[in-house]
Amino acid sequence: MRKITDSEQQTYEFGRQIGADAKPGQIYALSGDLGVGKTVFAKGFARGLSIEEAVSSPTFTIMQVYEEGRLPLYHFDIYRLEEPEEMDEIGYEDYFFGDGVCLVEWADKMPEIMPKETVWIRIEKDLENGFSRRVILLGEDAK
Repeated sequence: MRKITDSEQQTYEFGRQIGADAKPGQIYALSGDLGVGKTVFAKGFARGLSIEEAVSSPTFTIMQVYEEGRLPLYHFDIYRLEEPEEMDEIGYEDYFFGDGVCLVEWADKMPEIMPKETVWIRIEKDLENGFSRRVILLGEDAK
């Protein structure tokens, strides 16, 4: 699937739609360059889960848990990690195979830890068509 957005609000809204459809146990792998809108998408995704708490990228904490929505959201940001063993240290498998939904920013840094059923999402800038234009790839095209 391929989605074009022309503003942060549209990227947020697409994230919200994906979050609204999320099911328990699903894992979403989010990738894209710095500043492409991964956190904007994540905020919308959380809102789709009925999470009203302010959502930010857990770059320095690695993982943030949001439990107030219709499903728990386990939001990972693995940008600063170097080795898969660092994910073991935080017990990621308990979250990956739990009853909530996982959203992993920078998942392409460690594809080997992502289960086969992972839903891949990649956000790319399309500067030729506008500063705010984004191409969001979902599924096999996003790997």
